[in-house]
Amino acid sequence: MGGQTVKTLILGGARSGKSALAERLAEASGRGVTYVATATAGDAEMAERIAHHRSRRPAAWALAEEPVELANCLKRHAAPDRCLLVDCLTLWLANVLGDEEIFQRERAALLETLPALPGRVLLVSNEVGLGVVPLGELSRRFVDEAGRLHQELARACDRVVFVAAGLPLVMKGNPL
Repeated sequence: MGGQTVKTLILGGARSGKSALAERLAEASGRGVTYVATATAGDAEMAERIAHHRSRRPAAWALAEEPVELANCLKRHAAPDRCLLVDCLTLWLANVLGDEEIFQRERAALLETLPALPGRVLLVSNEVGLGVVPLGELSRRFVDEAGRLHQELARACDRVVFVAAGLPLVMKGNPL
C-alpha cells in the first residue's frame, strides 16, 4: 500500500491483540507515527493500562492525548507522510456519550473528517456486541452506539480487521 492514503478499522475484544496489531502496522508503515490516545486515567487500574500501552510504544512516536475532540485532533496531526494510530474508539465513545450534544457533534465530526484525512489512519476499537445484552439502559446504549459507529466506520475505511486470540481476520480490503 506504499504511499497511499489508507484507513484501517481494527476491532476485537479486550486483550484480543488489536492494539499490538495496530502498533505493528504503524511501525511497518514506514511513516512518522502519531499515537492518538483517548483514555483518561480515572482510576489506578486504568492508569496501569495506560502505562502498559505507553511502555510498548517506540520513543520516536509522537503522542496526542484527546479524550473528546477526536476529529479536530486527527485534522491537526494528519499528513501524507504520517500514520495516525487511534487507541481506542470505545474509550472515546464512553467519554462523549454522557452528553447528548457533545456525542452527536463529535460523532458527526469524526465521520465527516475521516474520509478526507491524508496519510494512514489506524482506528482501534472494542467489539462489545458479541456478549450478553447488558442489563442497564446506559450499558445497552453504549453497546448499540458502538455497533452503529463501527458500521459507519467500516463503510468509510479501506480495510477492516477483526482480531481474536491475537489472530487477525481481514474482513474488508487488502490482506495484512
